[in-house]
Amino acid sequence: MKKTLLLVDGSSYLYRAFHAMPNLRNKAGEPTGAIFGMINMMRKIHQDFSPDYMACIFDAPGKTFRDDLYPDYKGHRPPMPDDLRAQIEPIYQTITALGWTIIAQPGVEADDIIATLAEIARQNDVNTIISTGDKDLAQLVNDHISLINTMSNERLDREGVKTKFGVYPEQIIDYLMLIGDKVDNVPGVDKVGDKTAAKWLQEYSTLEKLIEHADELKGKVGENFRAAIPQFGLTRELITIKQDCDLTGFYHQLDDLLPKPQDKDKLVELYNQFGFKTFLREVSGDDKAIPEQDSRKVDDLPPAPATIHYEMITTEQALQKCLETITQAEVVALDTETNSLDGMKAQLVGLSLSVAVGQAWYIPLAHNSAGLLEEQLDKQKTLALLKPWLESPKLIKVMQNAKYDAHVLANEGISLQGVKHDTMLMAYVLVSNSKVSLEALSERYLGRKGLSFEEICGKGAHAITFDLVPLDKATQYACEDADFTFQLASVLEKKLQQERGFIDTYALEMQVWPVLFRMEHNGVKLNEQELLQQSNELGDVLHKLEEKAYEMAGEAFNLNSPKQLGEILFERLKLPVLSKTSKGAPSTDEETLTKLAQDYPLPALLLDYRSLAKLKSTYTDKLPKMINPKTGRVHTDYAQAAVVTGRLSSSDPNLQNIPIRTAEGRRVRRAFIAEDGYHLMSADYSQIELRVMAHISGDKNLQTAFAQGQDIHRATAAEVFGISVDNVTAEQRRAAKAINFGLIYGMGAFGLASNLGITREAAQNYIHLYFQRYPGVAEYMEQTREKANRQGYVETVFGRRLWLPEIQGAKGPRKAAAERAAINAPMQGTAADLIKKAMVAVQQWLDTEQLQSRLIMQVHDELVLEVKNEEANQVRQKLPILMASVAQLAVPLLAEVGEGENWEQAH
Repeated sequence: MKKTLLLVDGSSYLYRAFHAMPNLRNKAGEPTGAIFGMINMMRKIHQDFSPDYMACIFDAPGKTFRDDLYPDYKGHRPPMPDDLRAQIEPIYQTITALGWTIIAQPGVEADDIIATLAEIARQNDVNTIISTGDKDLAQLVNDHISLINTMSNERLDREGVKTKFGVYPEQIIDYLMLIGDKVDNVPGVDKVGDKTAAKWLQEYSTLEKLIEHADELKGKVGENFRAAIPQFGLTRELITIKQDCDLTGFYHQLDDLLPKPQDKDKLVELYNQFGFKTFLREVSGDDKAIPEQDSRKVDDLPPAPATIHYEMITTEQALQKCLETITQAEVVALDTETNSLDGMKAQLVGLSLSVAVGQAWYIPLAHNSAGLLEEQLDKQKTLALLKPWLESPKLIKVMQNAKYDAHVLANEGISLQGVKHDTMLMAYVLVSNSKVSLEALSERYLGRKGLSFEEICGKGAHAITFDLVPLDKATQYACEDADFTFQLASVLEKKLQQERGFIDTYALEMQVWPVLFRMEHNGVKLNEQELLQQSNELGDVLHKLEEKAYEMAGEAFNLNSPKQLGEILFERLKLPVLSKTSKGAPSTDEETLTKLAQDYPLPALLLDYRSLAKLKSTYTDKLPKMINPKTGRVHTDYAQAAVVTGRLSSSDPNLQNIPIRTAEGRRVRRAFIAEDGYHLMSADYSQIELRVMAHISGDKNLQTAFAQGQDIHRATAAEVFGISVDNVTAEQRRAAKAINFGLIYGMGAFGLASNLGITREAAQNYIHLYFQRYPGVAEYMEQTREKANRQGYVETVFGRRLWLPEIQGAKGPRKAAAERAAINAPMQGTAADLIKKAMVAVQQWLDTEQLQSRLIMQVHDELVLEVKNEEANQVRQKLPILMASVAQLAVPLLAEVGEGENWEQAH
């Protein structure tokens, strides 16, 4: 058999490792995620192929010959992140110690070096395997050279290239010239995508022949092609990979690329430095070897499945066999495919199921592509057969974002039960600041990559819905979803078991999602006429503000145009330029206008105008359009795994951003009403974050004030100014309130001075006095800064881990901001935990009592219920008790209840 040269596209691996891994750091705070990912990938590919020769190729720093040809080459690429740059040299050291040869040649790219080495190997009758995710390298594939993508287990020979791209390797350069390369900023033909490029080359064979027939290309795309012809010479030079690089100094003969013995002493040193426990144990042979630097438990990626078996079910016999299998299985991964991201409107297109790693079924039910209908089982009959399994609480399912799937199945009259694990929530609890999409989780925790949604459905204006996807691709995509979810559930469950805080937090999140599902499904009723009236009135006010702005400026202008606004403010009125945009123009952003508004009337008016215009466009105009025609209500979506602190976020519509500090903003809440026979009831935690501060800090004076039921701001003023509570003035209470809330958010003397309109020295004195009277708060803040810097995260009272990726390695303002976030995060996170506990407790009570009253909204520290009028006394009495008793803190929890015909009255 021929010998094999394995070439790894190190630059491709580098970014993949950096983005796939969580924010790992050693005890010294140095980033190590990319290093860990690179080691994993390099070890695995070496083990998989056992090559005769091998090298890892990187892009060298500095410009290449392509930059000289085209100054805008790769012009859109952002600079390498600092945390990745810091890991380059350690990665080089580690890969070298693992026995690899590293090559990085200035003036050319990694692709050019790879092509040169592959050509040398061909001349020496050696086959080459190139490990990369870069499509450009497909132009090199021939009988001696193939590509492997380790993330997707995709291997491309000549026919594989044709299957993937629609063209053969010798046509790839022409293909890339047509579609361009957005990543490298190489221009292609405008509006020509993969399908058009492949179609043309299948018909005309080469770009040269296509140019000869350019006049035959019809429509706008033909015009675009003819317009692009003059640039093709440059594009070809940019896209064509060199195969004749001068590698003197790095390489002389193939034997230079023989695998070298591992430098175990160096690896032990490096693994100790990085804190890689598993790797250290392996290389040292000592099961007890745990580096002092080990600050985070990280495990190897699980082995990829030996075989992949995905099956499309289109016969009743196959369905019955599948049903028997899932009914008897201990656990089944379930996923739905739909035609919409809106769970309330989505229609079920198909179901995928998995009971073992590498195995899955897809049951297409509503694909609408031509010729597909006869290949599918009857949707209603199939769902009727599956319904007992789907609704059984005893038959265990694992899912990714179960809340969404529950909506989809509810639309089909099915009440989903038996969900044991939600991999999205598992990952969120483990690392709350990382992406939790199935694609991201599979890459990070499994080292597996499947088809992306964009690959099969496209994006933008030309995107198709899933029901139009061909069944072969739909089966592959859907089965991967179920397969990956099945494996993830097992991997992530082991990680959750490592910490008590993980277990408790995850248990809470799994109780919360069914409550959120019901709240979303309930929705809230709107008074459309009220919103219409508010929109009309806001329109009149905005018109008057425009006229007044014209009068102040001395001419009419577009208040929404930054360019025209800049000309009025800085050229005509000669206001001072406080900051500039990235393009060098004077800034007119909100922060700038707020500073200018302190001294000039027009910026103040513009701020009012923007606030009211946003209120009108976002709420009074938009909310009526968001009413679901089937239910007559609006149904927000609560994102449960989006905010680092554990808070929920609301969208479509965003109920949490309705302004409450202005009369106009509060008035919007007047449009949120109840059904006939019901009214709204609001329960709001009182000063929850201050109470959490009192508990966490352990400060006795602060705890005493809350225990005695004092006005906390008045009590603070009395402490700070050394006077009795009865003698506190309104101004002193306002200052104390600013200090209380400011310190929660890590505000310093400068911020307090700005807030109160006093000197920085006076503000610093206030803070000094505050810490004298509340020493526990000062101690908490200092300990939290130290702990966050040391371990990269803080925790809530209940053990929720809140990651702070900016705090380690950051300097200056970024560091200060990260430390402020660290101080506030435990309070925000604990408040988030408390309101979630309250939601669960209230819903359980409503169910136990079999009441018709229902939860309909959660906004910050507030729960809103639509209460049956006959149940009002019962709910009014029980609600604050339930909310106050969800946890026992060092200070009492207090929930205040209001009610009315609309949300404004109830709040």
